[in-house]
Amino acid sequence: MFHFARRTRGFTPLEMSNGDCKRKSLTGFTLIELMLVVIIIGVLVSMVVPRLAGRTKEAKIAAAKADIEANIALALDLYEVDGGTYPTTEQGLESLRSKPTGSGAPEDWKGPYLKKKPMDPWGNSYKYACPGVHNPHDYDLSSYGPDGVESEDDIVNWEK
Repeated sequence: MFHFARRTRGFTPLEMSNGDCKRKSLTGFTLIELMLVVIIIGVLVSMVVPRLAGRTKEAKIAAAKADIEANIALALDLYEVDGGTYPTTEQGLESLRSKPTGSGAPEDWKGPYLKKKPMDPWGNSYKYACPGVHNPHDYDLSSYGPDGVESEDDIVNWEK
């Protein structure tokens, strides 16, 4: 039997007629208390969800910037320390996962420098060029951003 009412004192008439007058501790929540909790949770959700709804795009842009400015950059710097040069454009970022072959392959490759193929948050490959057009003594690393085409919203490792 379910009890919605919380009772801490007194006995029901049935308990009194049976002679069972021991103090029972019946606990439960009233329907009003349950409805109040549901309403409070609904109000809190309605306040929080709109603040988080537009953050997905910003989070993906921040993740791409972190990859370009830190994660992939660190792997490329480690590759350069071990081999003396950055991977060529032809070797690409794949050379951070497996030892490149052919001319220009480093003799002292100590990788892998990355565990998996670097993909931007939108599922596209990062664009890599060495020597770079924008960084002629270094490399260019970029993502085409949310739209997937070269435009103003690209995330890059050079000054725009």
